Amino acid sequence: MVPLRYTIAEGATTTSTMVLSIPAQTTITGEGEALTKAPGLRVVISSGPAVKLGNGNTRVNIRIVDATAVIPQESEVEVEHNFAKSAELLQDVGGWIEIDDRGVVQRSELNQAAKNPDLPIRLLMTILQVRSSLARVVFPIEPIGTGGRWETRKRIEMFGFEIEQVDRYTITETVRDGLKLRVEIAESAPRQTVSFQEEGMKLQLESLSVNAQGDLVVDFDALESSGRIEGRATEVLSVERDGRKERIELDSVFQIDITVQQGSGEALARE
Repeated sequence: MVPLRYTIAEGATTTSTMVLSIPAQTTITGEGEALTKAPGLRVVISSGPAVKLGNGNTRVNIRIVDATAVIPQESEVEVEHNFAKSAELLQDVGGWIEIDDRGVVQRSELNQAAKNPDLPIRLLMTILQVRSSLARVVFPIEPIGTGGRWETRKRIEMFGFEIEQVDRYTITETVRDGLKLRVEIAESAPRQTVSFQEEGMKLQLESLSVNAQGDLVVDFDALESSGRIEGRATEVLSVERDGRKERIELDSVFQIDITVQQGSGEALARE
């Protein structure tokens, strides 16, 4: 058994394409219940070039170079328009991260595009949550071999919300310059309220539960991992705006695919 560590080279670049599919979503509001096939999302993310720092860590710029809504044929025109507009706003959102050779983020910062108050927060939170578990696996400190298991626990803070996340990984196979992993993801959140003063909106998260599982391929030399997960998310929240309050219950079945290529994200986005 040997310690698992990334060996990212100076100047390395990686492009990942994430496709979010929601085959079924039940939404319960004050107006009743609706069972729908919700719109999906295709996001192309460019990472790099990697910069090796004097402390041994690696700094990487990350940016969404393309975001496209995947609209079911039976969707209403208004739903199609709103989701397409939300996807468009994700363009150029990004920032930078500094990671060590285990994949642990030491420092990070969002760019100006990520601070746009019109951003679709729930979509962006989904992207960030997925990437924290799948795109960059955090390796254990101790050596580990095939069949070995470990878990990482983290508290994710996004746009004022705090989410508890537990990722469990099992090595199913050791391959050239990498690993194949089985991953199990569990997320939860305490009851909390976030106010957006400029928009005059208040969100109260009453409950959140996400459970997912899937398989990953990790390349020690690459900035991103590839794989697929499937899961279910339930969420209950209240939205208060303009003196009106609405309670929303969401129950979604989802699937996420991430594919990775080396090179420019702009080139892949045009394909």
